[in-house]
Amino acid sequence: MSFLRVTLDGEPLSTEEGIAFWKRFSAWMEEHPGDLAGFAKSEGLASVHPEMHDGSPVLVASHTAPQKAYTTAPKKSGSKKNGKTGRSRH
Repeated sequence: MSFLRVTLDGEPLSTEEGIAFWKRFSAWMEEHPGDLAGFAKSEGLASVHPEMHDGSPVLVASHTAPQKAYTTAPKKSGSKKNGKTGRSRH
């Protein structure tokens, strides 16, 4: 069973913090469909991006990375690709 994970500036939040973050994210998106930038701003962040890591949903939050448009969540694996963990070259 997967759990709701969140990374903030590359570091994972605790399970409890991650669940609370996901609840806030879900409530925001229910009221403001597709407004990732608005949610990020409401949390004091520069960006929030949903991704799939090894088949599990992850919210990737950052104080510095720019916000991107809301699209299908990219899929990433924990295996090494191109010498980097979980990243593929585009």
